[in-house]
Amino acid sequence: MRINIGEVVTAMLTPFNQNLEVDYHSVEKIANHLADNGSDAILVAGTTGESPTLTHEEELEILKTVKNTVGSRVKIMMGAGSNCTKTAVEMSKKVENAGADAILSVVPYYNKPSQRGLIEHFSQVAEAVDLPVMLYNIPGRTGINMTADTMAELAEKYSNIAAVKQSNADLDLVTEIAIKTPEDFLIYSGDDSLTLPMLSLGGYGVISVASHLVGKKIKEMITSFKNGDIERAAGIQHKTYPLFKVMFIAPNPTPLKAAMQEEGIIEDTVRPPLVKLSDEEKKKLKEVLDSYKAVVK
Repeated sequence: MRINIGEVVTAMLTPFNQNLEVDYHSVEKIANHLADNGSDAILVAGTTGESPTLTHEEELEILKTVKNTVGSRVKIMMGAGSNCTKTAVEMSKKVENAGADAILSVVPYYNKPSQRGLIEHFSQVAEAVDLPVMLYNIPGRTGINMTADTMAELAEKYSNIAAVKQSNADLDLVTEIAIKTPEDFLIYSGDDSLTLPMLSLGGYGVISVASHLVGKKIKEMITSFKNGDIERAAGIQHKTYPLFKVMFIAPNPTPLKAAMQEEGIIEDTVRPPLVKLSDEEKKKLKEVLDSYKAVVK
């Protein structure tokens, strides 16, 4: 196996205090919460961690804090991508030196490179580090879609190009990836609601948002599917689906932070340009949370 970070990887939110500074005490609290509730690994400084608003220094300090807190219990991955290849390479080296177990590297956004450009970009990242690299394909945010042929070429050439976070509802593409890439190249769903469908096509696990709240249930769903209990897996999917979807009634991670405040875990402070949920959105979120709790009792 090229990468060993487990099936449920939580894209950890970044807590801020009222002055919009990173709240490192709450980072420790959330990391322990995740390690206790179904997460096999924690992703630091992903989109859910509001990485576009974090400095590189803050990202590395969060990594250090999470590693020191739960590094003996779960694997630690860190987002180290950029639309500048040089920056992605330099950050990947720093993440490796800081002791992460793997790197998440996003398709370059905004400048929209060709597939040849993607191969050049990720080749430089792979050659710069020994850590496993998970590609991150999210065309809704980057403006381009990495093809299965591009992933296959990279995976064949580099043993540390280990997996993809596929944040795209195109299940035909998931099938193509499973067919064309090496057997030990793993496919992770980048959307909680697509985890079970992707598993049926050869997926391995999920980079999850909702696992902050229902990590054990997501783990149970994956385990049930892989053990052949499809009915139980589908039942969990049906019960958790409204919760998966309500996490995106506003830009991620705003609904998640509001839910975590509702659970008494953190304050729901976000950095601009994100803003807190409206009263109407909070009402909808609470309805779904209360409904889920009633269903699982």
